[in-house]
Amino acid sequence: MTQERSAGLSPAELRRYARHILLPEVGRAGQERLRAGRVLLVGAGGLGSPAALYLAAAGVGTLGLVDFDVVDESNLQRQVAHGTAAIGRPKLDSMRERLTDLNPHVDVIAHATRLDRDNALGILCGYDVVLDGTDNFATRYLVNDACVLLGLPNVHGSILRFEGQASVFDAARGPCYRCVFPQPPPPGVVPSCAEAGVLGVLPGVIGTIQATEALKLLLGAPETLVGRLLLYDAWAMRFREVALSKDPACPWCGERPTMHALADYEELCGTRAEAGAGGDAAAGGEMTPRELQALRSRGADHVLLDVREIAELALARLGGETHIPLGLLPLRVAELDPARLTVVMCHHGSRSALAVRWLRERGFAQLHNLAGGIDAYSRDVDPAVPRY
Repeated sequence: MTQERSAGLSPAELRRYARHILLPEVGRAGQERLRAGRVLLVGAGGLGSPAALYLAAAGVGTLGLVDFDVVDESNLQRQVAHGTAAIGRPKLDSMRERLTDLNPHVDVIAHATRLDRDNALGILCGYDVVLDGTDNFATRYLVNDACVLLGLPNVHGSILRFEGQASVFDAARGPCYRCVFPQPPPPGVVPSCAEAGVLGVLPGVIGTIQATEALKLLLGAPETLVGRLLLYDAWAMRFREVALSKDPACPWCGERPTMHALADYEELCGTRAEAGAGGDAAAGGEMTPRELQALRSRGADHVLLDVREIAELALARLGGETHIPLGLLPLRVAELDPARLTVVMCHHGSRSALAVRWLRERGFAQLHNLAGGIDAYSRDVDPAVPRY
């Protein structure tokens, strides 16, 4: 493949990319630049799926994929690179097969791992552009900081409910992600798509915009989303734009940088503290789904406090729970008995961990966080409870 690329476009490639080559802004030379390009996609899910498909179709020569998850049925509403037959398989395997079928001229490199501060620089180096399709703040800040250190453009995208945003963060030509968002929001303030939902077509729009920007960067286009944040409201069908500027005090790319090494991003975003908020079991820590099942089976006195949103109850519930959404807990805490054994539950265990921490600070002594939430209960105890 490498020798073929160095020799110029083959007749098959000329036929495949004919509509590109007709564009004066691309032409044969531009298509050869795309073939020589290397793009790393962090995440093979909602944003990574459309982005990878269009980058492969466009003839980007090397696509790197970072992911460690498997395809779940709930992914198929928006993660269009995967099909029903891929359920239960690693997303990297599913996407690599789809991309190779779409364009056999593209090399797909799979990085089957969770990106962290120990491996990020080693994985990102050697690529020309990084496309961030992550769904959590810890990895988002990690990708930004690694890109600043390596001098790489970071094509950003994020989605929630009906709204998405996209930009290109390139510290060499404009602001980095930290210039605009110096600190992550407190844990639990911004819900995930699994908690709040997302319109299935939304990542298609934002992921395709990310792919467009990656192609323009490889082609050397004079105008990209550097210094601009594109906001999209799918429900109102409206785009708007916010001008971004470099922060002179940015610790990573400002006038006097003070950060020169990757940090502990779980600690930065509070997710490590969130995972350990329960303490040990004797003090009221985590309870496994099987332990909750045993508690319920023997009829032991307890309260099952469900802090999910009301719409989630229609998707799955255990029965007998006391429902108080996390955001309403401060207003309705008087409904709970601080002396009574209380097991707190949400979808995956993060919101309930926050509730446990908040309740403990207010004198609740017998608290347990349901490890893995109702999703783990369905997986480990009762498959009849729907997963979503």
